Amino acid sequence: MRIISGILKGKKILEAFDKNTRPLKDLVKESIFNILEHSKNEKVRLNKAVILDLFSGTGSFGLECVSRGASKVFFFENYKQSLEILEKNIKKFKIEKKTKVYNQNAYNFYKQKEIYNEKFDLIFLDPPYKEENISDLIEHILKIKILKKNGFIILHRHKKSKDNFKKEFFINRSVKYGISKIIFLKII
Repeated sequence: MRIISGILKGKKILEAFDKNTRPLKDLVKESIFNILEHSKNEKVRLNKAVILDLFSGTGSFGLECVSRGASKVFFFENYKQSLEILEKNIKKFKIEKKTKVYNQNAYNFYKQKEIYNEKFDLIFLDPPYKEENISDLIEHILKIKILKKNGFIILHRHKKSKDNFKKEFFINRSVKYGISKIIFLKII
């Protein structure tokens, strides 16, 4: 895995090599950022953006955001091996001032008071494919009102997953890549 664009372009991201992790493939990540930068309907300015990366893993998505100019990325990861590699990546790229890492289950992100002081441009969720309660997490995001009006929730799921979202959300775009799909959600 590597950083695709920005100030860290071409730098290699340290990865976890075990069966408990599923890294975000470069092709999928590149497609997400192409949509964010070039689409009329999902365009998000990453320069100075504030990002919430839930189920962060080794940080591929959030690190890419920092490279492209995000002012702050909040990472939530509780799997020890991924967390250690995420922290090594942050130190390796010398971006500690632009990141905050929580050793915490993504479902408990709202317990961090600091989160309530932010309005996020993007919230990225990359849960394990078997995770079935994702809609509960998304409803909590809606309830505590931390997504900016023009912000997006980007969800990485197995292409066969069936997620139900409350009527306050609509799927702006859904794209399949191999066995996965990327869903861009917007609050109505």
